[in-house]
Amino acid sequence: MDKIRLSIINRSNNVSNLNIVIFQRNFAQEFGEVAIAWKVIRNPGLEEKYTFTFSTSVNVTASDKYGNFSPSLFAYNGAVYEMVQNTSGDVLQLSSVPAANPNQFEVKNTHAHSGYSAHCYRDGSLIAKRTEMTPNETAVFEFKPQFFIGVVPDVEQGDVLDAALISQINTQINLFGVTSADIVMTGGPGSNDGEFSFTLENINKQ
Repeated sequence: MDKIRLSIINRSNNVSNLNIVIFQRNFAQEFGEVAIAWKVIRNPGLEEKYTFTFSTSVNVTASDKYGNFSPSLFAYNGAVYEMVQNTSGDVLQLSSVPAANPNQFEVKNTHAHSGYSAHCYRDGSLIAKRTEMTPNETAVFEFKPQFFIGVVPDVEQGDVLDAALISQINTQINLFGVTSADIVMTGGPGSNDGEFSFTLENINKQ
């Protein structure tokens, strides 16, 4: 499991009351529907550095309506994970049948009677979910080493971001081949366009 080390540095015109949000896109669904606030950085001061890691691996779990979660499994592209009922109870397991798309992974509810939700995590934090999957329903996920970042009003890590909020966040950070980098925030009130900008600097690659 590889981890990309990243640091966000605030060099903007606004040094207080900022909320920076990071989220990922599930490329297997229509963009702009919903996303999850994966990281939220609050009130970074001028030149302050917030460091975190972006793991190249994703974990998947399933939960029932009572809030019970299955043990997490590594999610491999091309794999199908199915929620089944066996002699030991309800279990999320790897299926012998591959996913329809080798660049995606699927979570299938094959339980005959119960609804389940699928949850995807990166570095222990939620990045996507599909709720209330009925029996025989399938959730499909596809993630790439990239994310969106922007400044938003009050939001908490793990919150669902609706289409209106997502449409305001246009900066995409690509991490293909990157092992570490700084994400430098500039602009804001008083700049030419009043917008915040995020750029990769001090990039180290494989």
